[in-house]
Amino acid sequence: MKDYKKFDVLVVGAGISGSTLAERFASIGKKVLIIDKRNHIAGNCYDYTDKNGILVPLYGPHFLHTDYEDVKNYLDKFTEWIPFKLKLLSNVDGKRLVPLPVNINTVNSLFDIQIKNEEEMLKWLEMNRVNIPSPVNSEESAVSRMGRKLYNLLVKNYVKKQWDLWPNELDPEVLDRIPVRTNFDDNYFSDKYQCMPKEGFTKMFQNILSNKNISVKLNTNFFDLKNRNFKIIIFTGKIDDYFNKSNLDKLQYRSMEFHFESINKEFFQDVAVVSYPNTEMFTRITEPKHSTLKKTTKTTIIKEFPTWGEEPYYPIFSKINKDLYSLYKALAEKEKNIYFIGRLAQYKYFDMDDAFKNALDFFDKIKDKI
Repeated sequence: MKDYKKFDVLVVGAGISGSTLAERFASIGKKVLIIDKRNHIAGNCYDYTDKNGILVPLYGPHFLHTDYEDVKNYLDKFTEWIPFKLKLLSNVDGKRLVPLPVNINTVNSLFDIQIKNEEEMLKWLEMNRVNIPSPVNSEESAVSRMGRKLYNLLVKNYVKKQWDLWPNELDPEVLDRIPVRTNFDDNYFSDKYQCMPKEGFTKMFQNILSNKNISVKLNTNFFDLKNRNFKIIIFTGKIDDYFNKSNLDKLQYRSMEFHFESINKEFFQDVAVVSYPNTEMFTRITEPKHSTLKKTTKTTIIKEFPTWGEEPYYPIFSKINKDLYSLYKALAEKEKNIYFIGRLAQYKYFDMDDAFKNALDFFDKIKDKI
């Protein structure tokens, strides 16, 4: 594709942020070229049907949950949904499976007690919590809400495996996201809408990018383009890659390796996700069949191994990285007609709905200026 002059907008990256913005620009008549260095669209949401006939996420599980009406209304245009509420168990010691997030059943199972109601749960938490009014790291965030007993059993070692850092080395926001419930609710999320696209995320992204004003070019690296003379560029890749000629250090990202196994039985585990905080080298096992309507005699499981690999998955929320990102952000603000949007470009962990919301809100701010 040599004739780039016919395009108004270049979007770099065909994941959530890039695909959403490509569709939004196309919807107002702009000609959009969206590129991705991978050989597929949908970013880390990409899924495919494996040899067992199961829709499998190549880059680990994604579950759509949101309270945002505008996000749900937007995605309704591109997919039908099946309801799905995530249940997650924690394999504490290779023997006991307890529900997460922490709720009354979790505490009763771990400590062989009989809390019966919310009032008793509040009293138990009050006796076990550590009084820290303003947590400064993730350990303090956790123990101030659940106490050290639960923290040591369920959280501490899991965080170390996931991030290769102890919780007291991470900013509080990492564990601020983990809920602690005072009732029997064992649904992992509490959002109004919890569902999965009926035909999978890849199909949903195909529909998002089906506008006639959008051209998709895969296996294409932005930095290999000789002509970047577009009216507008939306960059959703790593911000430190874009400014790789600066003298700044690289930002840190935690990566993942996924090991896929075919199991000759209908189901391997009782729920979609089981975490392993204290045993095994992997952090969790996902069984995607739980979140589909597919009936098969075999199943597929995914074991997740955190690593320091090349593929960036999670920004590392430490003071060093936050300070470094602020320097990159200052460079980005000096660029003309290029916008840095999304998880890697903004060095921020987004849930799926937050990523869609972020892209939609950005478009609403900029559309009248184009």
